[in-house]
Amino acid sequence: MKVLVLNCGSSSLKYQLIDMENEAVLCVGLVERIGIEGSILKQEKDGVEGKYIVEQPMKNHEEAIKLVLDAVVDPTYGGVKDIKEVEAVGHRVVHAGEKFAKSVVITDEVENALKECIDLAPLHNPANIMGIDACKAILPGVPMVAVFDTAFHQTMPKKSYLYGLPHELYTKYGVRRYGFHGTSHKYVSQRAAEMLGKNIEDIKIITCHLGNGASIAAVDGGKCVDTSMGFTPLEGLIMGTRCGDIDAAILPFLMRKENLNADQLDAMMNKQSGVYGMTGISSDFRDIEDAAHNGDEKAQVALDAYAQRVKKYIGSYAAEMNGVDAVVFTAGVGENGIDMREMIASNMEFLGMKLDKEANKVRGKERVISTEDSAVKILLIPTNEELMIARDTLALVK
Repeated sequence: MKVLVLNCGSSSLKYQLIDMENEAVLCVGLVERIGIEGSILKQEKDGVEGKYIVEQPMKNHEEAIKLVLDAVVDPTYGGVKDIKEVEAVGHRVVHAGEKFAKSVVITDEVENALKECIDLAPLHNPANIMGIDACKAILPGVPMVAVFDTAFHQTMPKKSYLYGLPHELYTKYGVRRYGFHGTSHKYVSQRAAEMLGKNIEDIKIITCHLGNGASIAAVDGGKCVDTSMGFTPLEGLIMGTRCGDIDAAILPFLMRKENLNADQLDAMMNKQSGVYGMTGISSDFRDIEDAAHNGDEKAQVALDAYAQRVKKYIGSYAAEMNGVDAVVFTAGVGENGIDMREMIASNMEFLGMKLDKEANKVRGKERVISTEDSAVKILLIPTNEELMIARDTLALVK
């Protein structure tokens, strides 16, 4: 069975066409800077030199997905001759509240449930639903599966997922920590154990999924015990356009001072904050780093604040688990940000982390980047959410 996997982020779209007979990737692509100037689609096929590249404005995810479906049937760089060869589509879906605790075949009822959860993931669920709708229109009758970001975090104990709020808000509205990027945290934690030759049940891992959206998870014995994102993907780290952790009293203060309503405040925190809001430059960390190298003080402060927030979570999760055996970097910034990894992993010797600066000079390749004598191993592991999604899709539709 050939499965197309769509993984829509807030400003990017990763996709793979996978032959599940042998888990071979037939073609792989990435759309970047959706809704930002400089939108680009790049697709590669193993064994074929060069890339299939489309550079044109992509206002939204629907426009991007139409270009993806054209790309996968390209005679040179595509994976199939006819789109009808695609037998199933697996969609990464960010949030299902407490409606779904595991992957499901998408029906009208499922899609309606996802729409009800848009307010829990305002940057992502609309993009996920656009992907589902675009595929339904172009691939009628092809079964589709939703794989949820929240599922891996369902093992968190109540002390990790309940907030210091009146308990009836949890029972009435489901206000609790859900966590996100679960498919990625699950994959890289399992892969870290394999790389270290350890049984995952015997080790403690802190996984750092650092992209335009970013989260950290504490994984003890293969199970998530805490994670930085919360009720929505807004909590935790400073991100591309999201503020992360802030004093909650800032919100009513700003509502009064700026005369904002709830929707305007929500837009400010989700779409106008993070490193974009701190710098006024971009939500893309490469643009921020370029500005910092050119002497922009706001850009440098934003990078320093971002790195410090990651350090704080690594330290707190090590305390929470009473130790840590490995720290993993993954996702766009985690996999490619050589300088950012060094900023985060430096001056952490007290915790037993020693970065090998030479080994760290790599982008997007699986590697141990700590020194031989580092008590805590530091790993760079490109995430493979797509393979995890494809496996779930196959299991549900075969």
